[in-house]
Amino acid sequence: MSRLTRSLSAEWRKVRSTKLWWVLGIVLAGYSAMMAAVFAFMFGSLASEMGGVALPDQDAANLVYSSVSTFGYVIPLLFGALMATGELRHRTLGLAFTIEPRRGIVLLSKVLVLIGVGILFGVFGVVGAAGAGGAILSTTGGDPMLGTADTWALIARIIAAIGIWAAIGFGVGVLVRNQAFAIVLTLVFTQFIEPVARLGASFWDWSAQLAKFLPGAASDAFVGASVMNSMSEVDPTLPDSAQPLGIWGGLAVLAAYAVVAVVVGWVTRWRRDVA
Repeated sequence: MSRLTRSLSAEWRKVRSTKLWWVLGIVLAGYSAMMAAVFAFMFGSLASEMGGVALPDQDAANLVYSSVSTFGYVIPLLFGALMATGELRHRTLGLAFTIEPRRGIVLLSKVLVLIGVGILFGVFGVVGAAGAGGAILSTTGGDPMLGTADTWALIARIIAAIGIWAAIGFGVGVLVRNQAFAIVLTLVFTQFIEPVARLGASFWDWSAQLAKFLPGAASDAFVGASVMNSMSEVDPTLPDSAQPLGIWGGLAVLAAYAVVAVVVGWVTRWRRDVA
């Protein structure tokens, strides 16, 4: 067994030793189901009866299922941060370095395991969204579109995006170190700062062009559907350069956030002596 394999096994056992991973997975499934149900009513076939305009079935389904990544990315981000700060708080990181002195291997194994757990979170979220949102689309005369290649491609990107968010959260946790501050920072940024910044940035061309590079905007662009990005796509006042990034551009920017967060954490914190 290689050193990386042993380290991966150890990190996976750490994740499974607590209830946090499956509790947050259930929370994400429930949250995704709730948001998907709301959007299924808003964008499904009932929209026209409520005074709105019903979207094409595929577009409606995309917006319903993408609520997992648009709003639920806080869960993997928080989990990644807690896994980093928990190691520092409980001083178990020193033991990991004693067993595996090559800190780069420990860092790589933690990131890989967290991406794997993030992917699992993505599955939880998609099951919740497809179960609730898809059922409502179906019962209100719409089509959940679960038999199309476009829908499954979207679902695959949602799951991948959630996995990357877990790695970003780990990098943030390494940088912040303090567990309470990491929780507050994660919640405030995802639930208030970035949504307000993206909404406010749409009023000026220059800020709209910058806002599309925010992590949440990049994640939505990679997934390929989002309520927030849809608002800017239909805004005729914005220049083409301010429109959301494409799928590959969104992936590149989101992955860059993960790499930068982990590398900066490695340079500034990981190589120091463990208290």
